[in-house]
Amino acid sequence: MLFVILQVLCSLLIWLSLYSGFRCWQNHRTSEWSCRLVTLAHGLIVTFLSGYIVLVDGPWPLTHTGHPNTALQVCLMCLSLGYFLFDLSWCIFFGSEGDLMLSHHVLSVSGLVLVLLLGESATEVNAVVFVSEITNPLLQARWFLREMGRYPSLAGDVVDILFVALFVGLRIVGGAWIMRAILASARTFWMLKIGALAMYVVSLAFMLDISRFAKRKLTKKYSAWKTGGELPKSNGRLPAC
Repeated sequence: MLFVILQVLCSLLIWLSLYSGFRCWQNHRTSEWSCRLVTLAHGLIVTFLSGYIVLVDGPWPLTHTGHPNTALQVCLMCLSLGYFLFDLSWCIFFGSEGDLMLSHHVLSVSGLVLVLLLGESATEVNAVVFVSEITNPLLQARWFLREMGRYPSLAGDVVDILFVALFVGLRIVGGAWIMRAILASARTFWMLKIGALAMYVVSLAFMLDISRFAKRKLTKKYSAWKTGGELPKSNGRLPAC
């Protein structure tokens, strides 16, 4: 357990150092710009690593829930826990997020801590991390496009389409399969079942916001096409999910 704590502390220091480095390098930008660069880095690294664990290294999360953690899974849990501790602290300090996003972060931290303490169930939590984080790089790309004034373009449309498709296909549909396996498992700790269910409810709440955004954007595009006019410069904001 001492080694696990050291890994989490090292992870936290890495993300803090990366944020400080971005602040020095991009000192003409806002603090949120640097924080989102860190979020983008975490999203890319964790997506590839968790995807490798789910699809290659194993074990398969739908059949091996509640099994002992592997060394690679523990490494990923520590890496993500350090990031979420950093990002949760940043969000609270700057007051940049609402209750829904803060709930997502608190649930993430709680779930990762519980899995590391139990020494098991990292298999299903890793799968949840994968379907949750795979859309994050696209969300950050959208934010950077908007900040640079390049969002009303083909690139912005492609990012939005990919984000919505991955969110629905993996986080909602794939997440439902993972939830079913977790709730049906006799080996998964009951607190982890409750936390996973709460995380899925948060995803559904995000889905409602995304549905409203998609409806607004499609309506504006249809109106612009029908009248032959230009699209508005802004198409609304997505939740920071």
